[in-house]
Amino acid sequence: MPASSNSTKKISPPTEKQASGHLLAFIIGCALFMQMLDSTVVATALPAMARALGTTAVELNVAITSYLLSAAVFVPISGWAADRFGARRVFVAAIALFTLSSVGCAMSGTVMQLIAGRVMQGLAGAMMVPVGRIILLRTTPKRQLLNLMAFLSMPALLGPMMGPPLGGFLVTYASWHWIFLINIPIGIAGIVMILRYVKELPLDGLPHRLDWLGFLLSSICLASLVGGFEMLSNADASILRTLILVAIGVVSGLVYIWHAKRHEEPILDLTLMRIPTFRVAMLAGNLCRFTVGASPFLLALLLQVGFGMSPLSAGLITFTGAIGALLMKFVAPPILQYWGYRRVLVGNAVLTGGALIACAAFSADTPKSLMIGALLIGGFFRSLQFTATNTLAYADVPQAGMSRASSFAAMGQQLGISLGVGIAAASIRISLLVTGDKTLAAHDIVPAFFVVGAFCMLAGWSFTSLPLDAGKSLQNTTKIS
Repeated sequence: MPASSNSTKKISPPTEKQASGHLLAFIIGCALFMQMLDSTVVATALPAMARALGTTAVELNVAITSYLLSAAVFVPISGWAADRFGARRVFVAAIALFTLSSVGCAMSGTVMQLIAGRVMQGLAGAMMVPVGRIILLRTTPKRQLLNLMAFLSMPALLGPMMGPPLGGFLVTYASWHWIFLINIPIGIAGIVMILRYVKELPLDGLPHRLDWLGFLLSSICLASLVGGFEMLSNADASILRTLILVAIGVVSGLVYIWHAKRHEEPILDLTLMRIPTFRVAMLAGNLCRFTVGASPFLLALLLQVGFGMSPLSAGLITFTGAIGALLMKFVAPPILQYWGYRRVLVGNAVLTGGALIACAAFSADTPKSLMIGALLIGGFFRSLQFTATNTLAYADVPQAGMSRASSFAAMGQQLGISLGVGIAAASIRISLLVTGDKTLAAHDIVPAFFVVGAFCMLAGWSFTSLPLDAGKSLQNTTKIS
């Protein structure tokens, strides 16, 4: 029986009144913010953590890698877990585990204890956001989805931008433990709000047996690819080992594709790629998503290593991109309603890539006000692009397929962000080889802005394959709030 049989499942509507869409988006947004913040805030605190644990910052980089690998491994089963055990139940358990593992990280006295805590955080994060999004997708009419996804896209952009300055502030004025302890009040508040306002989604009564072989293959594929892309950003990593990891990931992915075509209910439903809007949002959208991973990475290097700024000063400048994302929330829905998804995605991909390339013009003498203005505009365009792609991905997915679509999209986003960092790091390595420099300088970082920006602009061509009325099911004829 083909995997496409999933689309025929009947899911009855909820019998209890669900919380309002904006409240749901706020609750899920808090979980998303906590996850995205935690994935970037650790980098700034690595030197202080290394001193406390008796190791070096380079060796302690495993604290970041372990989190990314754990999240990559467990993301594919998030949709299965929601269908099998109930989305609300899994969502609460994931937030509770993320909060408890944050306490474990803060209490770590050895590197191994910290790694164990980070692995559990990655597992919880892999379940937390995709399952929360399933609740939103399954309970929100598609005509209201654009407004809510515009709201929900902000934490995904705020977290990476806030991580470096917040980490620098906490390490400077408190201690590294607080980069984990700040998750406690957020987690407790999230659990209380879910238990009070979010109702469980009805189960469809099907057994939903776990595709163990598919889980193993997808885990090897994602862990190898994310690990390989992460190694590209490490100057001390072996090129041969990196290529081997990536090769293992590609081969595992190809074997998984063969397996999925023959399994009744594969862990990742590849039949979703037959939906044109979902396919384009995943493929072209991930080219644009390179900028999410690469921007904080490149700007931190340029401002700190290239221009000699402190981590806190550099973080505060890059944070202005998050302010641009906030401003987008108010104008993205009317822009998409008026111009349509195809026109916006094609044109804005060029603007988003161009805004990143413009950062290559920064120098140590560039006024900070000019940097802030450029990053503000770039943050606005980037946020508009991700609001559009994240919403368009679900435009034509049937309600019965939302769980699978959410876990598939989360997997793609994880790869896109990791690959963005990897491509940026590889560009810097090539620049160092060409120039013959032994130490990193600003001119070695500049080419990476052009490379990543070009990939984003290339996505504009891919979006031209969309029909002019793409996303019509998301169009709202009522007044946009």
